[in-house]
Amino acid sequence: MAERLVVIGGDAAGMGAASQARRLRPDLDIVALERGDHTSYSACGIPYLVGGEVASVDDLVVRTPQEHREKYRIDVRMRHEARGIDLDRREVEVRDHEHGRTVRVGFDHLVLGMGAIPKRPPIPGIDLPHVHGVQTLGDGVHLLDHADDCKHVVVIGGGYIGLEIAEAFLHQGRDVTVVEAGPEVLGGLDPDMGALVTRAMRRHGVVVRTGASVKEITPTAVLTGDGEIPAELVVLGLGVAPNAAMADDAGITLGPSGAIAVDRRQQTSADGVWAAGDCSESHHLVSDRKVHIALGTHAAKQSRVVGTNIGGGYATFAGVVGTAVTKICDTEVGRTGLNEREARDAGFRYRTTTVESTTTAGYYPSAEPITVKLLAEERSGRLLGGQIVGGPGAAKRVDVLATALHARFDVERMTSLDLGYAPPYAPVWDPVLIAARKAAEELAR
Repeated sequence: MAERLVVIGGDAAGMGAASQARRLRPDLDIVALERGDHTSYSACGIPYLVGGEVASVDDLVVRTPQEHREKYRIDVRMRHEARGIDLDRREVEVRDHEHGRTVRVGFDHLVLGMGAIPKRPPIPGIDLPHVHGVQTLGDGVHLLDHADDCKHVVVIGGGYIGLEIAEAFLHQGRDVTVVEAGPEVLGGLDPDMGALVTRAMRRHGVVVRTGASVKEITPTAVLTGDGEIPAELVVLGLGVAPNAAMADDAGITLGPSGAIAVDRRQQTSADGVWAAGDCSESHHLVSDRKVHIALGTHAAKQSRVVGTNIGGGYATFAGVVGTAVTKICDTEVGRTGLNEREARDAGFRYRTTTVESTTTAGYYPSAEPITVKLLAEERSGRLLGGQIVGGPGAAKRVDVLATALHARFDVERMTSLDLGYAPPYAPVWDPVLIAARKAAEELAR
């Protein structure tokens, strides 16, 4: 009898692992359990579906359940919710919502790809029908179904999803207010850089209330310490937590971040059980700590590692540096490595450098302002992190910084990077190189 691989979760982590395992092990019996109605979709595209840039829900689906069945011979079971894991019996307890029954599915190998769950603090009214999370494609569909006649939209939380949803409804001509408890939006940035984004959002027409806590949500308003905000639709952008409770209940070890602990091959503390994506933790290459960073890029890479190992090969996941980009209208944002708070928490002594430049040659018609901030370790000059806020063409420059972090470059070495130059793309000294040069000069004093 063929060995069976069971996958919990039908999105990037789970189906990526299943597909890779199938390529290497044609003999495997593969069963994928998905509690929702979609597999292998781009959750990152949901705000652009809401905003109208993406025309159809189907455009966000990379591979349907039927395509998984036909191309990869994966037994995809939709509306099947895993409820528990029995490691001794090597079984998963599953609620089959389609037929209203509970079944048990045996496994030889198990992949945990349950993703993350939106944070829903105990605010009175948070479960009202006009309050929506946007974690899954099903959530996005539900949001669209209830958004047509809403004029006043309130987004609670100024993280990446919060900004992208705010932009989506701004494009729809709605009155949008973002409520953020922190001093500025995008708490992953330092406050001085977050302030640039806050100002940009206000310039684009979004009402931003920072330092504001939500006291209650009513059918018509969001009540904060600063007063009442009209709201016909409320969207939660408060971040996510790893969906790791079922693993914890089964006795699988969780890490300090609250996500499932894994080794470099993505194996959990249980033999034959693997985890990938937003439910698992990662090793941060700069802080040298275990972290939970929920991003699709990590899920895709980790899933390939898992599938390769289950398929009989050998693969490891190197780790992360926390690179992320987003935008609000024509203002782009990028960050990677450590911010100041994270650097202090990790015990680094560091210097910061912030420079202002333009995205292209200053005389070129499309030149837009760009601000680059770098953190470098004292004495060694090692780059610890970077943040970028600017006009079109700004955000993806963060990839240069991410590469430098992976290579453990110091800022002096960065100044000699041979980056592309032409007036439509950059000044002679790219803003990233200007920041590195200034940081090196500061450290040399």
